[in-house]
Amino acid sequence: MSLLVVGLNHRTAPTSLLEQASVSPADTPKVLHDLTAAAHVNEAVVLSTCNRTEFYAEVETFHGGVADISDQLSRICGIDLADLAAHLYVHHDARAVGHLFSVVCGLDSMLVGESQILGQVRGAYRAAQEAGGSGAALSGLFQAALRVGKRAHSETSIDAAGASIVAVGIQLAAVSLGVLAETPVAPLTEPAQPAQPPLAGARVLLIGAGAVGSLAAQTARRAGASDIVIANRTAARADRVAQLHGGRVVSLSDLPHEIMLADLVISSTGAAGLVVDQEMTAAGLAGRGGRPLVFLDLALPHDIDPGVRELAGVSLIDIETLRVALDGAQVAHDVEAVRGLVAAEVAGFLDRRRADRVAPTVVALRAHADSVVGAELARLRTRLPDLDSREWEQVQGAVRRVVDKLLHAPTVRVQQLAGAPGGDSYAEALRELFDLPREVPAVVSAPDLDLVEHS
Repeated sequence: MSLLVVGLNHRTAPTSLLEQASVSPADTPKVLHDLTAAAHVNEAVVLSTCNRTEFYAEVETFHGGVADISDQLSRICGIDLADLAAHLYVHHDARAVGHLFSVVCGLDSMLVGESQILGQVRGAYRAAQEAGGSGAALSGLFQAALRVGKRAHSETSIDAAGASIVAVGIQLAAVSLGVLAETPVAPLTEPAQPAQPPLAGARVLLIGAGAVGSLAAQTARRAGASDIVIANRTAARADRVAQLHGGRVVSLSDLPHEIMLADLVISSTGAAGLVVDQEMTAAGLAGRGGRPLVFLDLALPHDIDPGVRELAGVSLIDIETLRVALDGAQVAHDVEAVRGLVAAEVAGFLDRRRADRVAPTVVALRAHADSVVGAELARLRTRLPDLDSREWEQVQGAVRRVVDKLLHAPTVRVQQLAGAPGGDSYAEALRELFDLPREVPAVVSAPDLDLVEHS
């Protein structure tokens, strides 16, 4: 049996497909029931957010598990598996553990370091427990992941990474607009205080109203933007951002006109293709009277056509630009620190998992040996009735030491070999050779599955 992740996210699928793949809380119990009823899936957890839908599972076989989960996703999306497959990713065992640990720390989010995902993972795990989808294997995995996520957010400043990326992008935009005189080289440590807010009086067009878009609106407002216009495929989300941060909502069809009026365009959608191309930008430049226009593209993949840089008076700041600006800054340091934490935690989890996998065999072997020794000592006692208590203790001790020494090497070695390819076969060999019972002894049964709560 092994761990498996099959899913799609903002890096592999357009927003429209992510919406089709979304699993609502009301639908989660049935989805989990259908999945665990499949031939190859024993346990399952569904993580569904605006930027990802992922199925975590303990499966009997790799290929069978992938097929069962992919079929379920295909039914949810209403799309043939052949068409859906190009957007799916699959992670197995160690990579599955590493993926979940990275997700819960915010390293795999559209906005690096965002902490909302920690609560979303906790909610997905709770829903699986309540629906009976999560057993010992996934409970151990998700409890470990939630602990790792809390460590990342409490021991580093990863929470501030996303906000810092947006803030640096806006400061670089202000430089291009001529508000700030020079590029801020270390805005995350001790930022210089400009004579006026970086976007004082600026008109900002925001394309996309997800978590990144909302943060961009908030940051732009604090930077002094006087007017914020929001365009989004889903009007309800745009309305929420407008209410939270002040602004008005426009249709995506109005983009050419709004580009003509804007000073700064910030885009952060989950679209698979370009949202603003060179032709649309050129049309918007016609009525600007030569005013500079800056695009801040926070999306992956890109929303803004790189070709807009060729147009007079247009500047484009994208993720690559921001990575250069942030190189060596605290954000980069915190991201690397969290990656190191994740790597260490993954290694520790896998070591514990390997030990746990052979523990039932080791305990069963020890229990079998104790039973045999006990029975033989009982028979020996009846044959040697004249031994005093001290002599009898020495006999018992000698017999038990011999058995312990004989079992020491195979039990230690089987734990060491458990991590090697085909490691389970060594434990299986011990079970066959000593005719050990298949059931798990009570002393190594499933651990306490109480939900890990916020500390």
